[in-house]
Amino acid sequence: MRVLIVEDEPRLAENIARSLRESAGYAVDIAPDGDEGLFLAESNAYDVVLLDLMLPHLDGMQLLTRIRQSGQHTPVLVLTARDDKESVVALLNAGADDYLTKPFDLGELLARTKALIRRGKGQPSPVLAIGDLELNTVNRTVQRAGRHITLTAMEYRVLEYLAHRPRAVVSKTELLEHLYDYNWEKFSNVIEVYISGLRRKLDDGSSRQLIHTIRGQGYILQD
Repeated sequence: MRVLIVEDEPRLAENIARSLRESAGYAVDIAPDGDEGLFLAESNAYDVVLLDLMLPHLDGMQLLTRIRQSGQHTPVLVLTARDDKESVVALLNAGADDYLTKPFDLGELLARTKALIRRGKGQPSPVLAIGDLELNTVNRTVQRAGRHITLTAMEYRVLEYLAHRPRAVVSKTELLEHLYDYNWEKFSNVIEVYISGLRRKLDDGSSRQLIHTIRGQGYILQD
């Protein structure tokens, strides 16, 4: 999953990014002001945006409005020092999906971020099931037919992204865009390596393949 943080306090932004990378394995981009935040939001596909309200150049409310006016439905979690009823109502009416009042606990931020991503994918439960395959997105464990499967961090991220889109074709480009941050030099062949490793581990001992290649289009996860 890929997250955009729009926050002008460098230390706070880095702490949030580190928590998301280390605890959830997310790819994270950071924008220090509203203008760069808008540029990144319009240039890339994100699974959730964490948005501070008090930003230089273009403030958070203006940025949120611009994102929604462009037709984007990416979940937005607003980070704000305001907790009065009028401010909260204004945020929600402008298109925010949730908010956290500063100062906040990083554990709560991570939990809310995961919940918004699940909601955005139409998956309210933290457990994703495709046939006899189960992914627990809270503790990041994988089982097939009751057999625990050990994956590398990147293999898990590829599988989780596919599991959020069961029976849908996902292109290599889409996977790369959601698994790596803005500064990563993207090599298309890495996806084939992860898919190969996943197939070997997931299909071991099973007669049914779960990840299928659709020639010229991408991959599909289905039972």
